[in-house]
Amino acid sequence: MNLLGIQILLDLEQCNVHVLDDIDYIKRLLIKSAVDSGATIVGESFHKFNPVGVTGIVSIAESHISIHTWPEHFYAAIDIFSCGKDFDIEKSKNILITGLEPKHSRILRLERGLEND
Repeated sequence: MNLLGIQILLDLEQCNVHVLDDIDYIKRLLIKSAVDSGATIVGESFHKFNPVGVTGIVSIAESHISIHTWPEHFYAAIDIFSCGKDFDIEKSKNILITGLEPKHSRILRLERGLEND
């Protein structure tokens, strides 16, 4: 395989419910996970749902970090995709997990690229 990127999918359960519905906290957390891991931010978009929940994406030169929260289920779904060599995707993942304080997490790591190149 001609490896073009790594994608990590996180299912975080029994998270801190207070942070899952705090758009400012979620935005700061995603930005911190990008910057502290060596990514170059090129854009961002966040939305607070009524009555609860947050969705957001930080677009990075290396690809993206996105989140969708379900505070009513104490759950967050996160997607980190990196096609850059200077972005530490594992560090980004760890910052997000620490910041959301899940009691349980499922992590799926995928290699993305061309099968026949």
